[in-house]
Amino acid sequence: MSTEADCLFCKIIAGEIPSKQVYSDDAAIAFLDINPFHRGHTLVVPREHVTDVLEGDRQLTTIAPAVDATARLLRDKLQPGGLNIFNSAGAIAGQEIFHLHVHLIPRYESSPGLANLLNRDPDAGADLDAVHAELTS
Repeated sequence: MSTEADCLFCKIIAGEIPSKQVYSDDAAIAFLDINPFHRGHTLVVPREHVTDVLEGDRQLTTIAPAVDATARLLRDKLQPGGLNIFNSAGAIAGQEIFHLHVHLIPRYESSPGLANLLNRDPDAGADLDAVHAELTS
């Protein structure tokens, strides 16, 4: 489990590690996942270090406006056929970075349905710069 001092997402929020940020507000930031499941896979994280959605005082409600704004940005700019929004709380649930984060995963006709959600598109990470440009233009 990470602490604030060694947390990857805290370092991204502080600007110590570069990211392809697509949204920010006072409570959260959103940036492209560097190992995306599908084109445009984005993470929304609270600025405050919180281990998971079950820790602290209702952090999900705090970042909900950022989740909503980022989901709409992905829909409007990337034109996916759908979008999955999910969170994993705890290692048993598959959480790998212990700073609350919500995954926003645009979905396309080439790989529909829940069965294909976690099957990484091998080309999804190849054009992060292009996706970032689409989302921030």
